[in-house]
Amino acid sequence: MKVTVVGAGAVGASCAEYIAIKNFASEVVLLDIKKDYAEGKAMDLMQTASLNGFDTKITGSTNDYAKTAGSDIAVITSGIPRKPGMTREELIGINAGIVKEVSSNIIKHSPDVIIIVVSNPMDTMTYLVHKTTNLPKNRIIGMGGALDSARFKYRLAEALEAPISDVDGMVIGGHSDKGMVPLTRLATRNSVLVSEFISDERLNQVAADTKVGGATLTKMLGTSAWYAPGAAVSGLVQAIACDQKKMFPCSTLLEGEYGLNDLCIGTPVLLGKNGIEKVVEIELDENEKKQLHESAEGVKKTNGLLDL
Repeated sequence: MKVTVVGAGAVGASCAEYIAIKNFASEVVLLDIKKDYAEGKAMDLMQTASLNGFDTKITGSTNDYAKTAGSDIAVITSGIPRKPGMTREELIGINAGIVKEVSSNIIKHSPDVIIIVVSNPMDTMTYLVHKTTNLPKNRIIGMGGALDSARFKYRLAEALEAPISDVDGMVIGGHSDKGMVPLTRLATRNSVLVSEFISDERLNQVAADTKVGGATLTKMLGTSAWYAPGAAVSGLVQAIACDQKKMFPCSTLLEGEYGLNDLCIGTPVLLGKNGIEKVVEIELDENEKKQLHESAEGVKKTNGLLDL
């Protein structure tokens, strides 16, 4: 199993590290346009192999896509990260050109690849890959919902004062501060609805904190977060590589599901060796449907800024 990560910055390097530590891939290739940067990150990570007990080979390359040939999965983290005060949507002009070029070069050397898009605005970048490549829709996946759901579970556990392993919950909708739809109604603690333990007011605060999870960290760190995004990507990659049929909310091209068409947005999917094996349609209440469709309108508005 060969995995390529394009972009060796903080997010890309975290992706490579978590994938390697889980020890299911034979090789991870880090690629970056900055001379010797990916090579240096790969060397640093390989020097942790004996300490962290993994045998995955990590190699780096300066913009040589030939080194990525035969990749089963490719992760695109390339692009400029958010700065404090920036929205994900403001990154579209620069990142669209980068993602288009990267996806084209990846497919040229790995025609059977499954692509995971991390670059922001993530739903629109995922849609761009659909519109500019000939890959089938099951092989193009946007990462956002997996990360947003992890942040949701963190906030739920915090509110419940519970171990995070007790908690389950999911975020659907667009990967943006206004577009996320945390499914508070369905969140559980060991199969018991969270609403049995905390008030509606506290649950609403959990949802609000989840939606600005990325912006909160960007303000604190001065740039985008990287540990949780890297871990989220590694979870998706492992589910595909190991054919786990595991459910994650991911940005996927919808063709009628949830009453939506011709856009990529976060919905629950089953991930296995073919990428997206199935889009799972869960029963939403009227308020959740309304929020999801409002989120879709926001994504479509951003998609309209693409030069297709």
